[in-house]
Amino acid sequence: MKSLIVLLGPTGVGKTELSLRIAEQFNSPIISADSRQVYKDLPIGTAAPTLHQQERVPHHLVGILNLTDYYSASNFEQDSLLLLDKLFKTHDYVVMTGGSMMYIDAVCKGIDDIPTISKEIRQAIYKQFEVEGLTPILEELKEKDPEHYEVVDRKNYKRVIHAVEVCRMTGKTYTSYRTNKEKERPFRIIKIGLTREREELCNRINIRVDQMMREGLLEEAEKVFPFRHLNSLNTVGYKELFNYLAGEWTLNFAVEKIKRNSRVYARKQMTWFKRDQDTVWFHPDDEEKILNFILAETL
Repeated sequence: MKSLIVLLGPTGVGKTELSLRIAEQFNSPIISADSRQVYKDLPIGTAAPTLHQQERVPHHLVGILNLTDYYSASNFEQDSLLLLDKLFKTHDYVVMTGGSMMYIDAVCKGIDDIPTISKEIRQAIYKQFEVEGLTPILEELKEKDPEHYEVVDRKNYKRVIHAVEVCRMTGKTYTSYRTNKEKERPFRIIKIGLTREREELCNRINIRVDQMMREGLLEEAEKVFPFRHLNSLNTVGYKELFNYLAGEWTLNFAVEKIKRNSRVYARKQMTWFKRDQDTVWFHPDDEEKILNFILAETL
């Protein structure tokens, strides 16, 4: 049976270099499971694989979209499954690596078949959000789908908006489309989680942010500043620098905020990933143990 090796973990833990070595060991291409690396023009802030790294191992779903393009976990599921079907014709193993929790779950477990939202409905609701804020959209969700209203994270505007989009698009509740039934895949899935001690990870994140700044993250943010309202740029690293570029924060304060928000995001990632009992955890330095584990799983 063909094998998908999923290498997951929080930001800054060390997935990239290890994924390259595992891919080289198993003669495997790499699929990026990163919700921001799919966009062009963001190589520094998303820690996208460099040209040298892509020469070492072929990478897929990196830099394929414009910042204005809509993309979701559902799109990622569809694209990845089509890609895997093609790659498994010539490879026994494919490595998928990244930290986008919903993207990884979409491929490994599947997500519910929620209808595609029309451009008109999406534009209308986001315009309403910009003008009126989230409160009236929350009220609409409470009226149209009280069951989902009770469980949704009401501070997460994207999830609230998407639920109302579905209600408007279909005339049905968002809840009615959520089966939470795990889909079967025609390939073996081996999930490897990477973890470090909290202080070690925090230090790595701080060092990584400083390195990104030296490599030109500020200049990258300046180039995309005119598009700062786009969802593709609603992410750690850019949001903070946009506040600096808008004259609201000092640069030092913005950089410290990037470090703090990156650490907060890493904690959220670990909370999400730790819920999955199928993931086996290793320290990134335990490369030999990881390779032996993969081999044992495929015997």
